[in-house]
Amino acid sequence: MFSSTVRKHGLAVAGICAMLLVGTACSDTKSADSPPAGGSQSNSTPGASTTPGDDNSNPAQDPAAANVQIVPAKGASAVRPDKPVTVATTAGTLQDVTLKDDDGDKVAGTFNTEKSQWTSAGGLKPGAKYTLSGTAQGTDGKTVPISSTFSTLSAGTSLKASVAPLDGETVGVAMPIQIFWNHAVTDKAAVEKQLKVTTSVPVEGTWHWMNSKQVNYRPKNYWPAGTKVTVDINTQGVNAGGNIWGASSRKIEFTIGRSVVANVNVKTHTMTVMIGGKLARTIPITAGKDGFTTRSGVKVIMEKFRTKRMDAATIGIKPGDPNYYNISNVQWAQRVTSSGEFVHGAPWSSGSQGSANVSHGCVGMSLKDAQWYFGQTLRGDPIIVTGTARHMETGNGWTDWNQSYASYKAGSALA
Repeated sequence: MFSSTVRKHGLAVAGICAMLLVGTACSDTKSADSPPAGGSQSNSTPGASTTPGDDNSNPAQDPAAANVQIVPAKGASAVRPDKPVTVATTAGTLQDVTLKDDDGDKVAGTFNTEKSQWTSAGGLKPGAKYTLSGTAQGTDGKTVPISSTFSTLSAGTSLKASVAPLDGETVGVAMPIQIFWNHAVTDKAAVEKQLKVTTSVPVEGTWHWMNSKQVNYRPKNYWPAGTKVTVDINTQGVNAGGNIWGASSRKIEFTIGRSVVANVNVKTHTMTVMIGGKLARTIPITAGKDGFTTRSGVKVIMEKFRTKRMDAATIGIKPGDPNYYNISNVQWAQRVTSSGEFVHGAPWSSGSQGSANVSHGCVGMSLKDAQWYFGQTLRGDPIIVTGTARHMETGNGWTDWNQSYASYKAGSALA
């Protein structure tokens, strides 16, 4: 009786142990952060799902079968979008691997030299379902299908980018690349690592964080004329801090136009325009009078208007003030500061152009010269102003060129 009881108890314990051993083949999504190594692994690999060979044997029983291991595990949920997906075989090679999201978009990936492992490239979409498919072939010549699904964690907030210049635009040689985020970025380094600028000719440049919602890029010197520029914003699946995840990636391509550089000397009341490094025209101008001094510094053309209403109320001068003005059709106007400085035609000041400063801060010239200059420029062309003690404030327009390159580079999160 005693031996019979022990025997039954022993069988029960063995049964429980067997169940536990089977259970180790499952895993939660936390373990999906660790991809498998390139060598053989057992079916109990944490975070991995396993596709057995055609005869359902495991690697230890049939070392020639193409046993496939996948990370994250089949059916996993809340997978981090910034972790790679891996597919590995313990014997033979992977024939093909395809990873798609629920919109049908493919995820790029690469094989190792032996084609025994495939690893996804770039981040995944937050809150998306992914389907993995393909085939592997064991050293026994038998083909094994690859099939798995999983879903990524949902972002508390999705990070998206707006970009200047526009895709396909031709811009001036001082044009900064500007990326505006819809939410504040806490982990600036993680985001900046996913930003890439490629140029058709060698150009040294750097990113610079203007604030937590804007990052700019400028070259060390002005862009070479004719340069083709590509900006890759590979932020899909990037954690920008907290639970803010990059929702998508973007590519912007633009071209640098010819070099048009204007130099305004407020003291001598002249503007010289250099095109392609050669003097094209010297223009008599008027600038800001006392109390409305024109700012010195490197300004960049932000906007261009064939005609523009200019109302002094926008700069705090109210009707009834002797300095108030409201002109409905200022011609050939080009904005150079956010605060309201323009370069434009000013026929009302023709008697002072070239001899005195009588404006409210803008650079005025004859309609003929203003039209000519308007026809030469692009958004992003520089206007360098000298001759006053009032200087450009950071952020009052596109002010990227008003500090040394070393100082600008120090504003990179990766500097």
